[in-house]
Amino acid sequence: MSRIKAFDNMSEEDIQKLLTCFGARKMHYKKDTTILSNLSNVTDIGIIMKGSAHIIRYNYNGSRSIVETLKEGDAFGEFSASTTEELYIISTEESDVILFGYEHLIKRCKKNCDYHNHFVDNMLQILSDKLRTNNERIEILTKKTIREKLLAYFNLLSKKQITRAITIPFTLTDLADYLSIDRSAMMRELKNLKDEGLVESKNKKMYLKY
Repeated sequence: MSRIKAFDNMSEEDIQKLLTCFGARKMHYKKDTTILSNLSNVTDIGIIMKGSAHIIRYNYNGSRSIVETLKEGDAFGEFSASTTEELYIISTEESDVILFGYEHLIKRCKKNCDYHNHFVDNMLQILSDKLRTNNERIEILTKKTIREKLLAYFNLLSKKQITRAITIPFTLTDLADYLSIDRSAMMRELKNLKDEGLVESKNKKMYLKY
């Protein structure tokens, strides 16, 4: 567990003490299973211990968009919730998750335990990282055209992966949902980018040539 960012600077013994103190539940989910929704549960915080998930928003017309991707070590819950939109956290592969009540995170530890303080600091860092990621996505979504959104997203991946040969962490359907664009229109634009020699692609691998 110590490789999980939420438990940085904590021993395995301290982690177990913390989870016991929090009354944490260790849950296992199969692929495409709802872990939480902001309609059924707004009081739990979750940490992905193994696997991955998407935060999905369903609009009034039934269309869906991927609000956020969650990987091992990411947290979700109270600070992912919205009172105006229907959100679901859905596993994208078999996943292990720890869930605990939000109140344990914000209330002051009576014993002022070092491991509790470390955990709160780590969760604040995770929240800071989450806000930065969300701001990056907002910047992409504000682009006016599908081409601009795709190129902005590819550039972001290239920067994070430190290579021009990037790996897309989505299926094409999920990529369209993440960028809030029509899949068919996106496929046409991807073909245009290939025909113009700007990108080469094979499966989820893409080489940026511009």
